[in-house]
Amino acid sequence: MPRPAVAIALPSAEHDAVRRHLDEAGYEALSVASADDLERILRSGKDVGLAVLDVENDFDAALEMYALLHEGGRHIPALLLMPPRSFGRIGLGSSQVRDEYFQRPYSAESLRWRIEAMLIRGEAASEDAVLSLAPAPAGYADRSIDSLPSPDAEPAPPSAPATGPEPDQPPAAGHVIIVFNPKGGVGKTTISINLGAVLQARKSQRVLLVDCDTITGHIASSLGMERLRTLAQAWNEQAASGGPTEGIAQIASVHSSGVSVLVLASSPLHTEVLEPIRVASAVADARRSYDWIILDMHPDYGPLNQNLFALAERILVPVTPDVPCIRAAVQFREVADELGLRDRMAIIINRARSGVASGDVERVVGIQALARIRSAGMLFVKAADQGRSAVEVSPASRVVGDLEVLGGRLMGSIAGTPSAGDGARRWIPVSVRNLLDRITSKA
Repeated sequence: MPRPAVAIALPSAEHDAVRRHLDEAGYEALSVASADDLERILRSGKDVGLAVLDVENDFDAALEMYALLHEGGRHIPALLLMPPRSFGRIGLGSSQVRDEYFQRPYSAESLRWRIEAMLIRGEAASEDAVLSLAPAPAGYADRSIDSLPSPDAEPAPPSAPATGPEPDQPPAAGHVIIVFNPKGGVGKTTISINLGAVLQARKSQRVLLVDCDTITGHIASSLGMERLRTLAQAWNEQAASGGPTEGIAQIASVHSSGVSVLVLASSPLHTEVLEPIRVASAVADARRSYDWIILDMHPDYGPLNQNLFALAERILVPVTPDVPCIRAAVQFREVADELGLRDRMAIIINRARSGVASGDVERVVGIQALARIRSAGMLFVKAADQGRSAVEVSPASRVVGDLEVLGGRLMGSIAGTPSAGDGARRWIPVSVRNLLDRITSKA
């Protein structure tokens, strides 16, 4: 069955990069320079499954093209390139489509996965195709998330980690949580921000939110925190002045939600000072100042992430119910087995009920979901437009209720679990490249 085409209204350089990735996936990319171009394509009878519109550079043209997508009984979804501050100017959305949003900077590869995920959801990919991705690991119990205890229930005794801290190492005060998926565009930053806000505002916890993505991270812009003092900046200042080293708690800035926010670097070109072991040690030291440290990670297996994985007591893996994301989660499960991190993993089904059934996602990935977060893209964009969390903007919304369930279950599942500590760093193998090569060779 031929795949639908994708209309792309992006600057030529960006269009060419995205087109190459779509060509690899078997999708036809159609260049659109104006509303007239799009109208001609639509009238030609071409099967257009999605349009990528640049709201940031040409708001009026994007709005005109968006209208064409819904003209004459059409209901074609759009992937909109728009900064958070544009939300107040635009009133889009239809009950019959699910539009999505992204921001610059972005990678053409991550955008390709977003596009493919939206098209797969639109085509209602068969469950049989999904279940053939990978068998569930032996012994995996096919249990629904509804079988998990209520957040208010007495938590079950936690399972012991594969390896804990050295016997003479005192337990750390704070818990380190990583939000990670090797695929971009699955909601890692949205979940990190709003989980932190829930723990701070609803659970009376002291929370530090760290943007560890020095390439495409956008926690600060989503929270309206401009020109933050970064960890790289603070360390460079200390090196230049010869003054005392500041701790993370002294460098971090406090958001209106009460969450402390730290950005590692403002540019991927200024990260030389961020030696992975030094960053991990600073995060470990910060546990004395916070109850929870949430690390929003870049989707890679590089040295920085390896060192931070060693500190994590839980690795939360957001999984959207579509084939590419499920495949990425299966890959990470295999990586985690090799790294000795499997017992710390939990998946979060994000944009639940928008594709593959949640029970099937759990069975294929082979890990039980800690929570399901329903789709609420417009609310999250609105919150980012105001520089706030969804917890502040719409505290009574259902999706905030989902996030509160996640916070409660996280606290219940981790209570009494000792921190991994620096001793866990010995789990990390010398090289991850050979492991990834073996996984790739299985495909």
